[in-house]
Amino acid sequence: MPKKIFDMFCLCLWSLSGVFGVDAVKSVSVTEGESVTLNSSLTEIQTDDLIMWRTGHNNNLIATKENYKIDFPDVRFRDRLKLDHQTGSLTIMNIRNTDSGLYTVSSSRSETPLNTFNITVYARLPVPVISHSSKKSPTSSNCSLVCSSVLNVSDVTLSWYAGMSVLSSISVCDLSISLSLPLEIECLDDSYSCVINNTISNQTTHLNTELCRPCSDSVSLIVLISSSAAAAGSLMIVTAVGIFCFYRKHRKTDREGKYYIYIKIM
Repeated sequence: MPKKIFDMFCLCLWSLSGVFGVDAVKSVSVTEGESVTLNSSLTEIQTDDLIMWRTGHNNNLIATKENYKIDFPDVRFRDRLKLDHQTGSLTIMNIRNTDSGLYTVSSSRSETPLNTFNITVYARLPVPVISHSSKKSPTSSNCSLVCSSVLNVSDVTLSWYAGMSVLSSISVCDLSISLSLPLEIECLDDSYSCVINNTISNQTTHLNTELCRPCSDSVSLIVLISSSAAAAGSLMIVTAVGIFCFYRKHRKTDREGKYYIYIKIM
């Protein structure tokens, strides 16, 4: 069978498999700039097998292997594709957001596609930025903060955490402007953080202790006040006991007729 006719035949089979659901679509999520390998499902291919990888709704041919020859006809993937000689698996390097979509591999020895993948490429998440809020009330003694993300990302959630507990969060499907989330706290400990995340990755920024009054200062103040109060109370008790003992001793002396002592407590 001439190669051109065979290619058209495989293309028809690829389209029909999508209509009748012959091959289950495997979902693949990857971060922009990373590499991903799509398995052909073959453990070993014969020398004379023709392996073809296609992508997009137009079934663009992006990689082929026949005999010992490997070809990458789509210029969009130039220098970013690798095809395994033994299995026919395809590796996409430095993947881009525009690479999202369907990928199908077929073989001359199979009437149906060997595998179909749906790739979703996520943008790299920016590190969230924590700063003082410009909307802080002049009469408020609390620490007013805002966490923001300034880069364009999609399908993300921005959240404030205290330890493992979520204090507040906001989610967006498509972000083309800056995203911000406010927080107001009385004092700061090491558990506060701001997290931006999507399905496959996250970025975290912990709250800088210089932005707010540490809670340890408040605790120390409370302990100091409590200690002072306790010391004063102890002193009063000791004084009262001393006066009582003194009064009792000299009352006994009074009964023996030696001398009188009068103590007046104000």
